[in-house]
Order: sequence, then structure tokens, then C-alpha cells
Amino acid sequence: MTSTPLHQTTLIAKSLLSLGILQMDKIDAHHHFWELSRFDYAWLRAEGNQAICRDFLPADLKPHLDACGIRKSIFVQTRHELAENRWVLDLCEQNDFLAGIVGWVDLQSPDCEEQLLEFKDHPKFLGIRHVTQDEPDDDFIVHQKTLRGLKVLEKHRVPFDLLFFVKHLRHAPTVAMLCPELPLVLDHLAKPRIKDQAFDDWEANFRAAAKCENVYCKLSGMITEADWKNWKPADLKPYIDIALDAFGPDRLMYGSDWPVCELAGSYELVHAALAENIADLSETEQQRIWAGTAAEFYGIKCD
Repeated sequence: MTSTPLHQTTLIAKSLLSLGILQMDKIDAHHHFWELSRFDYAWLRAEGNQAICRDFLPADLKPHLDACGIRKSIFVQTRHELAENRWVLDLCEQNDFLAGIVGWVDLQSPDCEEQLLEFKDHPKFLGIRHVTQDEPDDDFIVHQKTLRGLKVLEKHRVPFDLLFFVKHLRHAPTVAMLCPELPLVLDHLAKPRIKDQAFDDWEANFRAAAKCENVYCKLSGMITEADWKNWKPADLKPYIDIALDAFGPDRLMYGSDWPVCELAGSYELVHAALAENIADLSETEQQRIWAGTAAEFYGIKCD
């Protein structure tokens, strides 16, 4: 399930149109770009990632957004480099459909605030992320040096994306409590083991995080946690239902995780799977997930 033929994409779009989904304002709150000659993307050369080991740029994303009726999208960092912030902000200037970027600063650096101030007032600088899941220390996010950086973000009201594996999820309430004015969002539901349909090592901590009012969640990255070749929308439903129960639509937002999703399915299939799984919600609730929550969380205007 690594690609979608054009005729299938058209059928998906027609199905969504019949549901009224394409008429809604929509924001993709989580995608990436990379250019292999620009930075070192060593992880893309790892076994199994061949399908996405090439350049992915705005011109590659735009047809997918158009097919799904998505008006705005948000780039999320992939590199721990300030240069990536500058590069993608330039891309934002050239592409109106890019609402902005969730970039990176060195949270543990004494220069964290100085780094942040370079970007903070740019109208398309929306937030910060650190690839916490790759840190060798599972407690990185609650180290005093890291928390000092998060307090800098809190001071300036710059949202922070929490990129966690399940094992890190226990730290979310701690961060939320220590930085109560910092908007936080869990990327990819903290990556539950969807392929195994497992909940016991995820649900309790996920619900604990949801009790913190400053914590939100992205309905993103799910198909790459499922069986890449055999997943179906129903495999995602139990996790989406738990997220709806724990966070409610007002703190959930759609993200494609494109082009990482291409490992397991096309952009259009990701979009259609979420549409199918939230079809029973009211139009108002669906609108929150498709756009309202992301617009509020990141301060985006859909004009």
C-alpha cells in the first residue's frame, strides 16, 4: 500500500466530496520537506526507507493538498539545524499555501533565547520541535537544561511539538505542569503500536497527558505505526476513538506526516482514512479536527 493510482485518488476525492469533506476549510498540521543535497539525512538511507529517499519539496506536496481540498499546510522540522528554519521560511515566502513552520532551536543551549528571537517575529514561524524520540536518554525532555529552554518558549508563547515514542509519554504531564502556559502538542499520538493493536503500554499515559489542558494531539503518523502493507482504516479507529474521548475534537488536529506516510500509503489514503473514522462526528467537530484546532494552536489565519 505504498502508492495510489490516479483513478483511485479521483474516487477518493469524489467520495469525500459526497460527504461534504472537501468543502471544509482544512489545514495539514504536519508534513515535511527535504532536499538530499542540502542537509545530511542519514536516517533516510536506513533499510526500509528507500521509498522516501529522494527530494520532497512544495511542488510535490501541492497536488496532494489540492486533491484533498486542503488550503494550508505546516512544515515540521526534520533537522537539528537553524539553517533548516531559514531554508523553509524562504520556501514559505515563495508558496502561499504554506501556513508556516514548526522549526528548531537548541533547547539546552545558553543561546536558546537568542536563537528563538531570530525567528520568533516572522509571521510564518509557528512553533518549535526537537526530535526527542532519537535522544539516547529517555529522560531528555525533563532535564533541567531542556526545561530551561522550554521555559524560554513559554515566556514567548511559542508552541512546542512533543515527538515521543510510547516510552516517553509518561513525561508529558510533567512538562505540562512545569510549563503550564506553554502550548504542547503530541505528534502522532506518541506512536502507539497500531500494528499489534496494543494499548496497555500507551493508553493510561496518553489519557494522563490529555488531562493537562495545555496539551493537544495530532491525528497523524498512524499508518506508519500500522502494518505498512496490509493496514486498513478500521485498524486506526480504536486509537482515534481513544483520542476523541481523551482530548475531544477541540484539542485534536489533522496531520498527514507526508512524505513519511508514503512508506505505507499515499497522502490521499491518509486523508481518506481519517475522514472515514470521524465521519460520525458533527460537522462542527470535524471542522475543529480538520482546521480549527490547528489554526487556534499555531495562530494561523485562514483567509
